[in-house]
Amino acid sequence: MRPAQNLQTKILPLSDLRQKAAEWHRQGKTIAVTNGCFDILHAGHIASLTEAAQHADVLVVALNSDSSVRQLKGESRPVNDEQARATVLSALGVVDAVVIFSEPTPRDLIVALQPDVLVKGGDYKVEDIAGAKEVLERGGKVIINPIVQGFSTTSIIEKMQSPPANGNR
Repeated sequence: MRPAQNLQTKILPLSDLRQKAAEWHRQGKTIAVTNGCFDILHAGHIASLTEAAQHADVLVVALNSDSSVRQLKGESRPVNDEQARATVLSALGVVDAVVIFSEPTPRDLIVALQPDVLVKGGDYKVEDIAGAKEVLERGGKVIINPIVQGFSTTSIIEKMQSPPANGNR
C-alpha cells in the first residue's frame, strides 16, 4: 500500500509551481501541461488526463478559477468551486500538480512553466491553443487529445435537470 500524499501539496500557487518545474527540469524530467474547467469530473476527463500523462514524466493541470469558468460557461457555473475541483484533480494518480488561474487563457502560466508538452482535449487547431506557439518555439510538442464522445459536463447537467422518461429518478 502506498503512503497517502497530502492532496494539498499538489495544489500550488504559480510562484511555487515555477520553482517545482525548474527543479523537475534540472532532474531531467519532462513536463506536460493541460488545462480546463473540470467542473464535474467524468470519464472523458479521465481519458484525456491519462493520455496527457503518457506524454511526459510530470503532468500539471492548469485549472480555470471560478471567475474564469463563469466567463466561459455562464453565471450558473461552476457547479463545484475551484478548491473542490482542485482537490478532486489532485487525488488522481496521473496528476502531479494543480495550479488555478484566473486569466482568460493559461498562456502566461504556460510561458512561465516552460512545459515540454502542451496537451489540449477537443477539436482545436494548434494555432488556436493558448501557449502553443511559445511551446513550439522552445522545441516542445503540442498534442490534441480527441474528445471522448458521450461525455460532457454540460450534458451531465442537462440530464440531471430533465425529468426522467418513466417519471422515476
